[in-house]
Amino acid sequence: MIVHDLGALEAPVMVFGGPYSNLPALAALCAHAKALSIPAGRMICTGDVVAYCASPAETVARIRALGCVVVAGNCERQLAANAMDCGCGFEAGTTCDLLSAGWYAHANANVGAEDRAWMAGVPDVVVFEQAGKRFAVIHGGLSDISRFIWPTSAARVFAEEVALIERAVGKVDGVLAGHCGVAFQRHVRCVNWINAGVIGMPPHDGDPRTRYVVLRDGHAEICKLHYDHDQAQRDMCVAGLVQGYDRALVTGYWPSEDVLPPELRAEVLRDSGW
Repeated sequence: MIVHDLGALEAPVMVFGGPYSNLPALAALCAHAKALSIPAGRMICTGDVVAYCASPAETVARIRALGCVVVAGNCERQLAANAMDCGCGFEAGTTCDLLSAGWYAHANANVGAEDRAWMAGVPDVVVFEQAGKRFAVIHGGLSDISRFIWPTSAARVFAEEVALIERAVGKVDGVLAGHCGVAFQRHVRCVNWINAGVIGMPPHDGDPRTRYVVLRDGHAEICKLHYDHDQAQRDMCVAGLVQGYDRALVTGYWPSEDVLPPELRAEVLRDSGW
């Protein structure tokens, strides 16, 4: 396990997940960071730089040139290992599993050896302090890099992961995570679990805007990212990635709900006014 300690970061920190090969979204995020006077040294990505969208090599190049901190996602680990699938944890034979074959093949064909070597070296966990609080940054879970942890997951799930994190890096007051694609905060046993969401794909809420987090004085604000999602969709069409995630960029709804718990599916959320 690779752990990177950033020390104290008292000024605002931007945490974002899943650029997902979406170059327009990453460009917009960098513009937001500049407007907020947040330098690359205080930007942390929770992994999956490469995934669903059209520009894997270009997105990796932009991230590496930016010089922000990146935590390993399952896509980084799989590409670094020259694996033949994304390792997302989708159940075999589901729509998500079948769709992943298309976008992962595109990523696998476009990410070069040097970028894979860089992916192999990014940390599994990042820790830092702010306002007297200690935070750990991971991808999905420490028990499983591709573990889907939702805002509605049982308290024991969060408790299990926090216990593993604290065994690895010591006491924490907060955890910043990604992977599931839905931004949320959940307080469990005195620890604030903050999912920063992802910038490369909307959170299945009917709105094309994506999500990131700004951490100020130890408190997290979930922010919406406005970017040129129409351009991102056009890029996917040019690349031949038209299995459904291209439409998700503009409709705000994922092409499949297989991975979602029932209570987070679109019809239920619309009825509840989520």
